[in-house]
Amino acid sequence: MINHSKHRRYLPKRIILVRHGESQGNLDKEAYATTPDNKIPLTQVGISQAKLAGTKIRLVISDDGHSDNWKAYFYVSPYERTRSTLREIGRAFSKNRVIGVREECRVREQDFGNFQVAERMKMIKETRERFGRFFYRFPEGESAADVFDRVSSFLESLWRDIDMNRLHQDPSDDLNLVIISHGLAIRVFLMRWFKWTVEQFEYLNNLGNCEFRVLQLGFGGDYSLAVHHTEEEMQEWGLSPEMIAEQKWRAHATKGDWYENCPWYLDTFFDHLADSDENAEEENKTKCSMIL
Repeated sequence: MINHSKHRRYLPKRIILVRHGESQGNLDKEAYATTPDNKIPLTQVGISQAKLAGTKIRLVISDDGHSDNWKAYFYVSPYERTRSTLREIGRAFSKNRVIGVREECRVREQDFGNFQVAERMKMIKETRERFGRFFYRFPEGESAADVFDRVSSFLESLWRDIDMNRLHQDPSDDLNLVIISHGLAIRVFLMRWFKWTVEQFEYLNNLGNCEFRVLQLGFGGDYSLAVHHTEEEMQEWGLSPEMIAEQKWRAHATKGDWYENCPWYLDTFFDHLADSDENAEEENKTKCSMIL
């Protein structure tokens, strides 16, 4: 007999998405012509950025030092620059604060092909700008749409771990998930999480090295960027006024209420929907009479 009272899902208080520190590839694009993308190291600046990010993330997780009941669980892309970023971030944490860590291939960098010749990649990226960043597939590599699929798979696994309480040790502690990944993978993660459209994705700006985004539980049990981040920050990231309004709503609303109270979302897909069946019937009669 299953004791359902013992199986209760404890949601993470925060999910923090962190881009890696400055890498040799960020500094010199020629590095990709001689070094595989997954082996590109951090620069000394990148190492310093990661150490500072660790301090900042700990402050966020501990509510600026005012909370003592918290733990962290880390996911990291298998690339050298993300693993090194995690190592430096970890210097801000003690062992009793870290529940665990997992290497996760599905949050790796977008595949651009193998060794990359700088001049050829410049032409390819110019083509991508004309084609569209989401659907353009790099020769011998991936499109952002491909990254979307594997990030979606990762999220399904993540939710199974949450449902089974595999990431929690003590329910009295706030659980914080920290995912060290790459710029595009993080933007795709946010797109997938908040169900943003392809058009909305196209306007998103990349994160800077060691910048992070905090998805935090709001008062109604939904996650939102607006709990931790300001409206000005979200504007800088490329979120439209409607997307920012959604984040503010998520910070306070009961989970699942968003679409019922925000008709503009439907207007993204439909030219016009009548307020009621009666109005729709009347409008259809009017259109039919005009056609006849």
